[in-house]
Order: sequence, then structure tokens, then C-alpha cells
Amino acid sequence: MISQATKNTPEASKALNELCETYWNPVFRFLYREGRNKDESHELTQAFFSKILQKGSINNVDPSKGRFRSYLIGALKNFLSNQKRAEKCIKRGGNTVTLSLDSPPTDNSPELQLPDPSAEISDTTFDREWALTIMKQGLDNVKNSLDHKKLQRFETLKPWLTGDSSELSQTKAAAKLGMTPSAVKVAIHRLRQQFGNAIRQEIADTVNSEEEIQDELRYLIEVLKDC
Repeated sequence: MISQATKNTPEASKALNELCETYWNPVFRFLYREGRNKDESHELTQAFFSKILQKGSINNVDPSKGRFRSYLIGALKNFLSNQKRAEKCIKRGGNTVTLSLDSPPTDNSPELQLPDPSAEISDTTFDREWALTIMKQGLDNVKNSLDHKKLQRFETLKPWLTGDSSELSQTKAAAKLGMTPSAVKVAIHRLRQQFGNAIRQEIADTVNSEEEIQDELRYLIEVLKDC
């Protein structure tokens, strides 16, 4: 997907927008958890992805030099560093303006309130949000692949995919769905396979080899253990 996004084609534009949608929430949550309010975090997220979309920054991505999420967190830190310099310039009487994706700049455009420049930016925060986003997209992909008749089964059995099944036994789930316990066990196994494949595909879109897919899967599990 990343390779496709670097080309000058309609398909590239679609791929790039999908990448931005995939990583929107990790970037937003990263900014929000660094101490900004929601409006400030939203504004910065818009500005960051606007820069990527408009200036072709994605063309600088080299798959041989690392994973896309690593590139993105580096790009985000660089973006924030530039924003801090711009804010200092404004405070000193400069004429630097921070642009919003939604609205054109005006003479009265408010400046962004940025965090303490000495505060440490944690990659772990971004990686945790990345892992949760991948999980959500995997669940959504499985859900969207099911017909209407199987949606109730999916919603009932979803806790066995996310690790939240402690309050519901398979026996109770079977009674709720009108199935036998053994049939529920088989259904859970199949959903887990679908879920695993969906997550694997999400990761495969942003790495360059089978080895990297396996590494990312292991890292995703490691990150989720700490959530």
C-alpha cells in the first residue's frame, strides 16, 4: 500500500488516503495523551496529515530502512519540532502562521498551544494506539465480511477475540445463540482465524516482507499486553 501511495495515479491517492485514515487515530491519541486538549490535538492531527497529503512527504519512505509506523512517528516528531519553532517565532513577533486543514488562514487565526518543549515524547504511546487501531480495523473487517444472519453471532462471540470474555461463559453464549456449546467452540475458532488473517493483512499493507509481518505481529502482541 505504501509503495502504491508514492505513485502519481488515482490509485495512489486512494492508497494514501487509506493510510492516513489508518493512522489518524494513533496520531490523534498520541498528541492528546501528551497533554493537549481534544481541539488542539485534532487541529495538529489535521495539519500533520495535510502536510503529508499536500507535499508528497510519503515519497521519502524507503521500505528497506524501517517500518512505516517508525517513519510516521519520526515525521510527527519533526512536525512538532517545526511547530514549536513557529510558536517561538510568533511569540517573538514573527509572522509565522499555523495552517488548518479545514479553514484558510486569516489574520485572526489562533495560535496553537503546544506542550512544554522539554517534555519527553514517548514512542510507546503511539505504538499502543497503533496496536489498538489495528485490532479495531481487524474486527471491523471481519464484521463487514459477514452477512446479516451472522452479525448477532459475531457480536456475542466478539469477547473471545478481544480477550474480554471473562464475564460470559461459552455455555451461556450457546444458550443465547440457540447453539450447542461445541458449535460455539467451533464458531469461536473460525472467527479467531478470520480475525488473525484480517490483522495480518492490515500489517502486511505497511511492511515489506514475511519476516517483517511476523515481527510486527509479535510486537503488536507485546504492546497489547501492557494495555
